[in-house]
Amino acid sequence: MRELSSGFLILPGVSDFNFKAVNRRRRGPPAMLVVAAALTLFASVIGPARAIELDRIIAVVDDDIILQSELDSQMERVRSQLRQQNQPVPPTSVLERQLMERLIIQKIQLQLADRMGLEIDDRMLDRAIADIAAQNNINPTQFRQILEQEGYDFGTYREDIRHEIMITQVQQREMMNRARVTEKEVDNYLANQVYQGESDYEYRLSHILIAPEDDSEAAIERARSRAAQLQAQLSEGADFAEIARQNSSDGQAQQGGDLGWRKADALPTLFTEAIYSLDVGGVSDVITSGSGFHIVKLTDKRAGEQVMVPQTLTRHILIKTNELVTEQDARIRLDQLRLRLAGGADFPELARTNSDDTASALQGGDLGWVSPGQMVPEFEEVMENTPTGAISRPFESEFGWHILQVVDRRSYDGTEAVRRAKARDAIRQRKTQEEYQTWLRELRDEAYVELRLVGD
Repeated sequence: MRELSSGFLILPGVSDFNFKAVNRRRRGPPAMLVVAAALTLFASVIGPARAIELDRIIAVVDDDIILQSELDSQMERVRSQLRQQNQPVPPTSVLERQLMERLIIQKIQLQLADRMGLEIDDRMLDRAIADIAAQNNINPTQFRQILEQEGYDFGTYREDIRHEIMITQVQQREMMNRARVTEKEVDNYLANQVYQGESDYEYRLSHILIAPEDDSEAAIERARSRAAQLQAQLSEGADFAEIARQNSSDGQAQQGGDLGWRKADALPTLFTEAIYSLDVGGVSDVITSGSGFHIVKLTDKRAGEQVMVPQTLTRHILIKTNELVTEQDARIRLDQLRLRLAGGADFPELARTNSDDTASALQGGDLGWVSPGQMVPEFEEVMENTPTGAISRPFESEFGWHILQVVDRRSYDGTEAVRRAKARDAIRQRKTQEEYQTWLRELRDEAYVELRLVGD
């Protein structure tokens, strides 16, 4: 007799193991089928009188199973949600197959999480549930009461949330590897924004126009040749404003060709195509249009709105807890280190010899300039409330126990960094959407699945 994670008992005598194979690709039969066969044999030995079926296995997914009760629970939950939203409920056969596929994908991902060694401890789980409750403007106790009033077992709910977090972490790890964003992609994205007039930057351009004397081919060729000569002079360092005053046919010639400050969407398209690849001070190649031949200089550019970011220069010492180091041990060690620091000990030296954060320990505990949102909430809260130069008391985060020192604070012009971060996130989201479905298909194709549903 074996107890399953869902709480059901599968007793000897379950003989429903003639599965219909729907997808057997790269893997052989999992150990679960061997267990099933053994139970069936045992049932035949003890006889039908003692065969009691409390639940029915409806699928084998690699080394896991799906029970009828799991599918029934999903069916009831989705039907209830659809009714509450006044949405039509699909036919049972359609909904059953959709939810069955969802359960299969969930089982595959949970097994992948197990192979990765991912674990969600009760402390992390409690925080996640508290966050969900807070989003609904209630406390965790009230949230639990509401769930139970709705007939939802709280223990089951906790395990569902644990599984959701594990699956999310698996997906994040996979997408982090599959949806990488290069700096060149960020450059191209921002340049495309300029081209499409969506950039929040303003540009100051200077312009030279060499217009043909008439529409004859000879006049056009003379104008093209003259523009090329002037562009060569500018490339060698000639003064753009002086060249414009002496040669340009444009109305701003006497202002040195200065077009003033303009947003990208207020610039002629042929200019935006040229300037998105220019640095400030750069001069374009000759640009051809129906009115003649143009040369453009990017005199300057500025952000439409400046973003100032408060940053903290900080360093820390981390003590991780484990089977040998209790929370009390960690706090005592950190208190002792604080006393040594108060007595004049060198923070970087103590960090190098005591911190369990191996990456920062090599740098004397230095975490660099930290912007809001970079650290976990517990760390950020202590950091914000620690005066410059001071050392915090020991505090706990999901990584272990810390003390930190605030070395300095500054207000940083993060306009460009924020723009690039937004661009990077937009590119990553697009790539993630593309890669996610491909990844799921690969997981499903590589899994061993044997399925039996009523009607198959």
